[in-house]
Amino acid sequence: MHDTAPVAAATAWLVMLGETLARGDIAATLELFAEDCYWRDIVAFTWNVKTMEGKPAIAAMLEATLGGTQPSAWQVTRATGGHAQPLEAWFSFRTGVGQGQGIFTLEGGKCRTILTTLQSLDGHEEAIGFTRPMGVRHGADRNRETWSEARARQEAAFGNGADPYCLVIGGGQGGIMLGARLKQLGVPTVIVEKNARAGDSWRNRYRSLVLHDPVWYDHLPYLPFPAHWPVFTPKDKMGDWLEMYVKVMELSYWGGTECLSARFDAAEQRWTVELKRDGKPLTLKPVQLVFATGAYGPPKFIPLPGATGFKGEILHSSQYSDGARYKGKRAVVIGAASSGHDVSVDLWEAGAEVTMVQRSPTTVVRSETLMELAFDTYSETAVAAGIDVDTADLMGAATPFALQPQKQRALYDRIRARDAAFYDKLRATGFLLDFGPDETGLMMKAYRTGSGYYVDVGASQLIIDGEIGIKAGVEIETLTPTGIRFADGSEVAADLIIQSTGFHSMHEVVAKIVSREVADEIGTCWGLGSGTRNDPGPWHGELRNMYKPVAQDNLWFQGGNLALSRFFSKFVALQIKARMEGISTPVYRTPLT
Repeated sequence: MHDTAPVAAATAWLVMLGETLARGDIAATLELFAEDCYWRDIVAFTWNVKTMEGKPAIAAMLEATLGGTQPSAWQVTRATGGHAQPLEAWFSFRTGVGQGQGIFTLEGGKCRTILTTLQSLDGHEEAIGFTRPMGVRHGADRNRETWSEARARQEAAFGNGADPYCLVIGGGQGGIMLGARLKQLGVPTVIVEKNARAGDSWRNRYRSLVLHDPVWYDHLPYLPFPAHWPVFTPKDKMGDWLEMYVKVMELSYWGGTECLSARFDAAEQRWTVELKRDGKPLTLKPVQLVFATGAYGPPKFIPLPGATGFKGEILHSSQYSDGARYKGKRAVVIGAASSGHDVSVDLWEAGAEVTMVQRSPTTVVRSETLMELAFDTYSETAVAAGIDVDTADLMGAATPFALQPQKQRALYDRIRARDAAFYDKLRATGFLLDFGPDETGLMMKAYRTGSGYYVDVGASQLIIDGEIGIKAGVEIETLTPTGIRFADGSEVAADLIIQSTGFHSMHEVVAKIVSREVADEIGTCWGLGSGTRNDPGPWHGELRNMYKPVAQDNLWFQGGNLALSRFFSKFVALQIKARMEGISTPVYRTPLT
């Protein structure tokens, strides 16, 4: 097959899709799809983040949205594959309000998967490239306002009570990236953060922390890391980058500001938000309120019988920053996921005697192995092949969550075979290993629960060498004045106990700031409804309540790792911008979303 054949085959299919949709002939449209088919839509058709699984679900979505979406101008931009392998095609299209982009796959001439995304709003495009601002108005003007004067005026206006259209609670990576997207779309936005400076959410964490994901996966919108940036970013370097980013992107960022309460007026369609900025009360009335407090909510403590009689110190991992004062002390870390491993290493480096208490099995993957096998589209090789971060993001989004387990299971079969000797040594210490309830490994755990895994950047070898002790699979009976007694009668002495026991759902932050009733109406955030441990069904097919309209009007959740925050910040910003401009945004929902 010559190079133009995949494009011709993809174009023929896309022309038929466009024609059947233009006629409103949903039955004919469904004939273009395989029986086992998936349509993932991000804002373009549904003003939501939804995956329709199977023909009946696709039909229901099209019946509800096709008239308002008015899709047209379908055009294949590139295609590969065909014959014995699936054909994959990238395409552009238009809706009644903007420009879209997507990817579809064909198997046997029928569509197996299709992704549609809204990329911009007509008349409200970002001012970039050829449309970038001039930055100066030539000619003499006695009333000239310089750039710095205009920035100062804008900041002073918000500080004096002028209301932004959008208020973002949380100034970590998620809030900052969303703020940058909203800024480029001309949405007046204020970001509030309890810490004093942008980047403090990274700086304040334990001293040895380094990002576990590689640089190609972690870029921020508009300003990618420079070519000399290290593959793995130290946490203070990341903090400095975020602080620089806030300045360069000209964000209205209020450090040292706590959100005390928020209440929504349904009649006015506005929030009243009470803040404390630098110790002084301030009220703002934004239209949209975004919770960007991370992927999770408040720290989760487990009950420890006998804690009142323990003579040492008990902390949550979120309260831990430096092990220097624990040199020579006996430290017990409860929890064996990412923070548990990282804190254990930091304590060991500080000279503490460390024991890790493992309550349930952990998925462990060596960083080197992930780099070799799992980051093929986020790498220097990918960049050299013309796959930039935005391309890689869309490629990843094109696989619906329902099809991820099969791909991840195959990946982890390769990983276990490659590192079999490593896993044998780790198991020999008593460490409890697993690869998820269905053998799908780290990524599916991340999506389902955000817990239960560790990318090995050094802790596992310390465990293998006996430098970090392991107490696994035995319940804690009680704390004693000098340590922990377990259900098997054994005891571990401790001067310090750190609970690396995770975090509650983000909606618990809503309960604290808005109300318990609103939080319960929204429900938990994160997870897919996979029916696996800590991710109860029913199946959602998308992350619960993230990046899309929720049960409470004018309230949004933005968070996740750097990659998810980067990708979905665009679509949260487009949804908010559309509402600001009065564009009709009929949200397609099913009983779960």
